[in-house]
Amino acid sequence: AAGSCRRRRLAPLNEDNGRFLLLAALIAAYLSAGATVFSALESPSEAAAQLRWNRTLHNFSRIFNISLPELRAFLRSYEAAMAAGIRVDALRPRWDFPGAFYFVGTVVSTIGFGMTTPATVAGKVFLIVYGLFGCAGTILFFNLFLERIISLLAFIMKACYERQLRRSGLLPPNFRRGPAVSGVGRLVGWKPSVYHVMLILGIFAITLSCCASAMYTAVEGWNYIDSLYYCFVTFSTIGFGDLVSSQNAAYQHQGLYRFGNFVFILMGVCCIYSLFNVISIVIKQILNWVLKKFECRCCPKCHKSSTRLSRRNAITPGARLRRHNVAVDADGQYDSDTEGRRLSGEMISMRELTASNKVSLAILQKQLSETANGYPRNVCINTRQNGFSAGVGALAIMNNRLAETSDSR
Repeated sequence: AAGSCRRRRLAPLNEDNGRFLLLAALIAAYLSAGATVFSALESPSEAAAQLRWNRTLHNFSRIFNISLPELRAFLRSYEAAMAAGIRVDALRPRWDFPGAFYFVGTVVSTIGFGMTTPATVAGKVFLIVYGLFGCAGTILFFNLFLERIISLLAFIMKACYERQLRRSGLLPPNFRRGPAVSGVGRLVGWKPSVYHVMLILGIFAITLSCCASAMYTAVEGWNYIDSLYYCFVTFSTIGFGDLVSSQNAAYQHQGLYRFGNFVFILMGVCCIYSLFNVISIVIKQILNWVLKKFECRCCPKCHKSSTRLSRRNAITPGARLRRHNVAVDADGQYDSDTEGRRLSGEMISMRELTASNKVSLAILQKQLSETANGYPRNVCINTRQNGFSAGVGALAIMNNRLAETSDSR
């Protein structure tokens, strides 16, 4: 049994690879379930619409004595005109400066409505180069927005928590944040919950969508459900293009509406992007919990060590620490995700801390005191880690900044 356990630990399918494969399997199942539901919901309507259209086409051909091939050729020309942006009713010019600005905004944000596309070869070539740098810069902007909105929420939540402590008499009235915070017992190790951050972002996204939907309903003439649908499709950068705002030739207070439309889309995309990344952290912890159910139990020694060493993340239902021949001391401990990185901003559940043994509790409290209250967080105990050990992209930003409340942020 011990030999089998060692072979499993040496296998290439470690925890990170297992999490990746599990997520891929879940996404495949999620896509299959979604395809099944949408097929069941939309397929009957599509078949009925096709039947009505065939009946109308034959009736029109018979009444006006037009052959079906000629009628179909005319309809193909009409579809080509639709694709080029030509409509029976007057619409705004697609390629004047405001229209072109709207187009490049949908390109770099990856919304891609598709109602306007370059028709020339030069325009298509330029779009490839333009989108390459534009999309990269916009993703960087979204990441920087995520970084700052998380820091702002953490600062506000800690200020509210300190105010609550002052009202209850557990914090001195003249208390100021700084190194002296380690002397205040109720603030040692306190960090905001990821669920609270997700709730705040969710409420803000819903409020923003409701306000934008009210504007679109009043100006565009859509019903409120269609407006909410447009907000989600646009803010999430799905961008189907079946509904597109600001496309009529003229509006009442047109300049004000265009400005409001730009602000709502910009703030909505940034907010939904941040919310998606917070949710992704929760999904990752659920994956960790699922993987824990499949961890090796054939070796009593490994099982004993995995139950002794608890994971430090509060949003994790439970996970073991993966390390190789490393002693636990008061200077730090390894994590299964970062493997050698010091505590970098993830939440701690006080319920899990009190359930841990006294040694683990002292170690974690020491790390919390250093991380949450202004001490340098870039100290590392593993000199072998490379520049990617803490992750890259939005997920690394969430891991490093979600619960930081230091004065330097």
